[in-house]
Amino acid sequence: MGAMKLSIVIPIYNEKATVKKLIDNVLAVDVDMEKELVLVDDCSTDGTREVLRELKESHSDWKFVFHELNQGKGAALRSGFKEATGDVVVIQDADLEYDPKDYNALLAPIKGGHADVVYGSRFQGGGAHRVVFFWHSVGNNFLTLLSNMMTDLNLTDMEVCYKMFRKEVLDGIDIKENRFGFEPEITAKVAKGDWRVYEVPISYYGRNYSDGKKITWKDGVRALWCIFKYRFVS
Repeated sequence: MGAMKLSIVIPIYNEKATVKKLIDNVLAVDVDMEKELVLVDDCSTDGTREVLRELKESHSDWKFVFHELNQGKGAALRSGFKEATGDVVVIQDADLEYDPKDYNALLAPIKGGHADVVYGSRFQGGGAHRVVFFWHSVGNNFLTLLSNMMTDLNLTDMEVCYKMFRKEVLDGIDIKENRFGFEPEITAKVAKGDWRVYEVPISYYGRNYSDGKKITWKDGVRALWCIFKYRFVS
């Protein structure tokens, strides 16, 4: 492949404590290609918006989207994908659970011409993993199993944040889900598109709820519904 650009889409909601550090981590990673930052604030109320507006003043080459109403991660990603102009697009949460140093591992199958979509996996080994939330891991494994049954993929971590796509994959997908139902939806639609999907191990620095973790059991129920819904609905 020739020169490529990586668009890093960062959905942000009430991440004042971590967003600057996360951006520093993203900028520090050498991926041997141009990086485009796309920051989407989903109507934060903790001062994050003000931090991002300050950054916007001094970084005209970054892209910023400010939602006027809180809509959820899926809606933020939908906005971010519209702004992304890179050949490859990766999703990056703003809470420091995921390490941008893993970008090169995610990129390798795409650069090698083998993959159109690459998922990270917190359950394949690899880097450091915080030991936390047994029942969350049980729920993740259960949802991944059901998703695999509906899509005929053999992923180990459908709910993972780190999903990387060649831009043409996203250009052909219409995202409907506004919250965390995005994960099973995008997985089902990728599977229907017959794209080449790879998975690579990543590190994981999990947060607990006192650290600001947002996903709840209600999101798990919605994910369950979405797994079956998007098996049959485009």
